[in-house]
Amino acid sequence: MGAPQTGKTLLLHALARRRGLAPLNVGMELGHRLAAIRQRQRHLQTTTILRELADQHARGDLLLLDNIELLFDRSLQLDPLDLLKRHAHAKRVVAVWPGELQGDARTGRLTYAEMGHPEHQDYSLAGVVPFEIQ
Repeated sequence: MGAPQTGKTLLLHALARRRGLAPLNVGMELGHRLAAIRQRQRHLQTTTILRELADQHARGDLLLLDNIELLFDRSLQLDPLDLLKRHAHAKRVVAVWPGELQGDARTGRLTYAEMGHPEHQDYSLAGVVPFEIQ
């Protein structure tokens, strides 16, 4: 995580090159697949589609995720961090978090969007290993 333009995506792509794989651009690829599904049905199929995409992009036990903002779309009825943690049961997941770390890396909280924004989320760091770029 880190502010915009701090190099999060560049770092993820450098890791991808070292590991010989391509990161999953969640916004682009999941968005493309969801566009073919009726709006009212999208929330029912999102986790299945994301699992399929993750299986296609993972290599060995590593999955790299970028542009995950679509997961916060309220119409999809997802808990983005929980979804990432569920993927982490099967493989190591490195995701570019589009929000902020409030507090320190041991006891802080992950946030997405400002308080009052319809997509605002606030999570404890339980089960997460944050890496902040400044």
